Amino acid sequence: MPGTVSIHRGDAFGQWLIEAHRREDVGSVIERDDGYVEPEWGKRVYFADHRRWTPAERQALRLARGRVLDVGAGAGRHSLYLQERGLKVTGLDHSPGAVQVCRLRGLKDARLMDLSEIRRLPAASFETVIMMGNNFGVLQSPARARIHLRRLHRVTSAAGRIIAQTMDPFKTTVADHLAYQADNRRRGRAPGQVRLRVRYRKLADPWFDYLFVSEDELKGILQGTGWVLDRTIPGPGAIYIMVLKKAT
Repeated sequence: MPGTVSIHRGDAFGQWLIEAHRREDVGSVIERDDGYVEPEWGKRVYFADHRRWTPAERQALRLARGRVLDVGAGAGRHSLYLQERGLKVTGLDHSPGAVQVCRLRGLKDARLMDLSEIRRLPAASFETVIMMGNNFGVLQSPARARIHLRRLHRVTSAAGRIIAQTMDPFKTTVADHLAYQADNRRRGRAPGQVRLRVRYRKLADPWFDYLFVSEDELKGILQGTGWVLDRTIPGPGAIYIMVLKKAT
């Protein structure tokens, strides 16, 4: 689609997406607050056609129904696929650059909105919420997750469901990750709660909390939120996708 893009200083993730949209793959990194650094998922993931998705992603997105809310839309690959299927999709992201890329790629309803602003959305306005690309993590912590899940309960219909991807933090043998989990426990944090930022060239995003949970931890978090675990879909490695439904 034709259109223009602009640079948003401090929006490292968004600027990386803009550059990746413009040309061949460019690199960004994720930095953890203990100094651990690893490459961000590349263009081949964020802009992947659904035929290149994992089997778990394809299976999970077939469950989407009605009006869809995509939390953390990124470059819009999941939103655009569902829109092509004829569903009405609203994609949210807190990154201005990500929202621009979604719009440039053809997403009809892409909004700059932080997760905390979901309370502004009308009640019962969506049938499905998707949080793919490990985006269950944007719920930040077990305590914050319960708050956000109750808000998502309000903006979804009686038959609403959440389809969200995460990673079991305990399925690792990497010494740096195990040490980070041990330090979290000493500080009274969830083992899979990490503090991250995205870096691209000279840009760096603000630090943010991100949450990875095991299935047992998830069941504890869901208590009192109005949501229950309907099923899980195993993905590659430690990744799995949860399907939540409203408690009866």
